[in-house]
Amino acid sequence: MSGDEELAKDLGPLAALTIGVGTMIGAGIFVLPGTAITDAGWFAVLSFVLGGVIALLTALSASELGTAMPRSGGAYYYVNQGLGPLFGSIAGWSNWLGLAFASAFYMVGFGEYIRAIVGPEFVLSLAGQSVAVPVSVKGIGLLGGAFFVTINYIGAKETGRLQNVIVVVLVAILTVFTVYGASRADPGNLPPGKGLSPTLRTTGLIFVSYLGFVQITSVAEEIKEPSKNLPRAVIGSVVLVTAIYALVLIVMAAAVPQGFIAAVPGNQVAVVEVGREIFSGLGSFLGITASGLMAGALLFGGLLATASSANASILASSRINFAMGRDRILTPAINEVHPRFGTPYRAIAITGALILVFIVAAPINTLASMGSVLHLVIYGLLNIALIVFREADVEDYDPSFHVPLYPITPIVGALVSFALIAYIDPRVILLGGVLVGAAVVWYLTYARSRTETEGALSEYVRRRSDELPDAAVDAADAVAPDGGQYKVMVPLANPASEADLIELGANIARERGGSVHAVHIVSVPDQTSLEYAAANVPKFDDTSDELLDRARLDAEELGVPVETSTIVSHQSFAEVFDAARTHDADMVVMGWGPEGHGAPGRVEGRIDELTQDLPCDFLVLKDRGLDPQRVLVPTAGGPDSDLSAEVAGYLRRAFDSEISLLHVADDVGDGREFLATWANDHDLGDAEQIVESGDVEAAIARHAADATLVIIGATERGMLSRLVSGALALDVVEDVDCSVLLAERPTNRSIRDRLFGR
Repeated sequence: MSGDEELAKDLGPLAALTIGVGTMIGAGIFVLPGTAITDAGWFAVLSFVLGGVIALLTALSASELGTAMPRSGGAYYYVNQGLGPLFGSIAGWSNWLGLAFASAFYMVGFGEYIRAIVGPEFVLSLAGQSVAVPVSVKGIGLLGGAFFVTINYIGAKETGRLQNVIVVVLVAILTVFTVYGASRADPGNLPPGKGLSPTLRTTGLIFVSYLGFVQITSVAEEIKEPSKNLPRAVIGSVVLVTAIYALVLIVMAAAVPQGFIAAVPGNQVAVVEVGREIFSGLGSFLGITASGLMAGALLFGGLLATASSANASILASSRINFAMGRDRILTPAINEVHPRFGTPYRAIAITGALILVFIVAAPINTLASMGSVLHLVIYGLLNIALIVFREADVEDYDPSFHVPLYPITPIVGALVSFALIAYIDPRVILLGGVLVGAAVVWYLTYARSRTETEGALSEYVRRRSDELPDAAVDAADAVAPDGGQYKVMVPLANPASEADLIELGANIARERGGSVHAVHIVSVPDQTSLEYAAANVPKFDDTSDELLDRARLDAEELGVPVETSTIVSHQSFAEVFDAARTHDADMVVMGWGPEGHGAPGRVEGRIDELTQDLPCDFLVLKDRGLDPQRVLVPTAGGPDSDLSAEVAGYLRRAFDSEISLLHVADDVGDGREFLATWANDHDLGDAEQIVESGDVEAAIARHAADATLVIIGATERGMLSRLVSGALALDVVEDVDCSVLLAERPTNRSIRDRLFGR
């Protein structure tokens, strides 16, 4: 299988929760508390609590957005859909690079713990001589980073299981540390608080500890029952981790004498030395002192915590990269999914390379601060995106969780996120500003000409252009995507018609400067698990790979970019509509018949047409051998005839087709006037124009005898009428010998029109 295969939903609620908890516990407890207490005194506790409050405000917004749109990409996806691709580019690059900086920070912390265990040198015996090898913190970080990048090739299920084990061990270690440490705590040991500004600066530094809940939304597409499990995991992880931070920080600050933590070299492993001191009064167990046992447990916990943080961050950052490729803010080639593990391996490889570069290039506090500042930008935009979705009244926005105290919660969340940036190291703010500026330039010079998603904000501005200031409308126009690449989706079911459908779809795409997306829908019984079917496609359809390979070759021979996908579904025909929406197709070209996905009468099924409109233009081919040399286009006006005319124009340019237009009217004179005007309006003024009176179907059948292809607009007669008397399109298909192409364009029809026609 190749192309945009869907990511499997294999993360349960515990795995989703532990992705967040495991990421946050890493830096929050085992790397940064020593620096925080040294810089802010006992107010470091307030720094962590304040960080948790800011994170919780955004976690509430992320939960609502996540239940409305459980898609891979998390915060990036929500900003892109809400504020449009310009801000989506900022959010995507900031989220991706912010997580890469954070992953590098975690790996350097991992190196600090390894050096604390083995010492500054490692002695090797070579040829009878002892050789001292210096232990490099960043060298160990590079090895660890490479290891966890490789681990992520295995897939989300194995990653979730690893997180479960790590988090259980960490919570057990920290519980022992906190419970016993509380009995040794003395308020007199608390170092003096150092004021508001140092506290806020410390909050900016340690905020990298609160990135875990964003990781959960980034893998929302892989969470089972996201409507329930995603809010529980996102909000629960922030609340749980904030409580752990507060308790551990209080114990660290109050259970040892003032100045003890500041004297720990480097401060990165201060929690270990505090643990050793707290447990020094106890005896020994099996010859090992309690203080040594606790120090060893904390060292081991630090290794696990920093490792789990990096592991979860790599998982999430690669999927943000994946989502950006899916939206064409990055090249779609980055979406390539591993044929065995089902992971976006190219995205993981690129993310891994950035992490290794960051490990080498920056000191540990800069890595932490960069992770913080970039994510504060994202959190601010995410809260604004929620407000846009609510106020713009987006049709498909239907979350199962709603932010309490709206709009106060997202407004405060956005303000405090942006405000905290001002207290971070100015050099880091400058670098963050450069990266944000680079994302804007990237959008204007690369992504704008490729991406298609406009965003709810721009759509809202356009709908109210008469009411809003001209400056707002002009700004929306200035940064709007230019429509991106035109995409023709070709659902394939019958190998015999594959070549004709691809030829038709590819030539239309080429005329529009677009691409083809060939889709094979494998239908399986309702009793069969989709997860099982996706892993065993050949058991249900052994022609899938061959069919798509032929489609790829045929499209490439015509010089048209092509993507291919296999979709496993319990539906067949109905899945075509879902796939067209999912992949943002501009047109669908499909087969019509017992071995195709099509249905007679209209393109829509009888239930679909009562509940929804077409997602895009549809062409349905009754294939008797595609030959577009002499094309007949019957017309009575209307949107479907407009599409027929467009397609005729494409075929004329691609194949030098001869076009004949047919109009049947009660009054021939009026009919000639109508057809001449209609032809000129559709750039077909030089086509042969045939006007006559009489029976419509008989006229079409008579003139189709000299044609090689008939293009006819779908009937506008209603469903009940067609069920009683049949449909014009179906009768024409049976009456002529050449291929027939049914064209239908999306229209907004009322329920009455759907039932009884216009």
